[in-house]
Amino acid sequence: MRLLSAMAASASGLTAERLRMDVIAGNLANANTTRSATGGAYRRRVPLFAERSASGWGAWVARAPLSPRDRVLGVKVTGVAEDPSPLRREFQPGHPDAGPDGYLELPNVDVVREMVDLMTASRAYEANATAIEVAKQMAMRTLDIGRGV
Repeated sequence: MRLLSAMAASASGLTAERLRMDVIAGNLANANTTRSATGGAYRRRVPLFAERSASGWGAWVARAPLSPRDRVLGVKVTGVAEDPSPLRREFQPGHPDAGPDGYLELPNVDVVREMVDLMTASRAYEANATAIEVAKQMAMRTLDIGRGV
């Protein structure tokens, strides 16, 4: 993989992991929201990703023809979707958002799962930042060698 395409792949990873952390933060903030803008309980959101191929933006960034082994140039965000898993139901007849049967629909957000996902996203972000830093150091060392330092 060429140096610039490695940096582009890591930069796309930074963007993806930052979005993942933003989505997780929203899920945690709404873990107890029983009434959303659509009227029902908040539904957990998940980011959707796909690999960035050589035919798109990544090929332009690399500015060089790519060999078959350099086809994947990172990740791109394709959207944010709602988790289709069922909402939690608790019997709370006195709650203003409870249904006629006395059950309250609560978000399908598992706080422990979100925290684990947040730690995973944070570590992936750090790994991508480190990869960019290493690529920059390699480029600087290459320039030093070229200058005879």
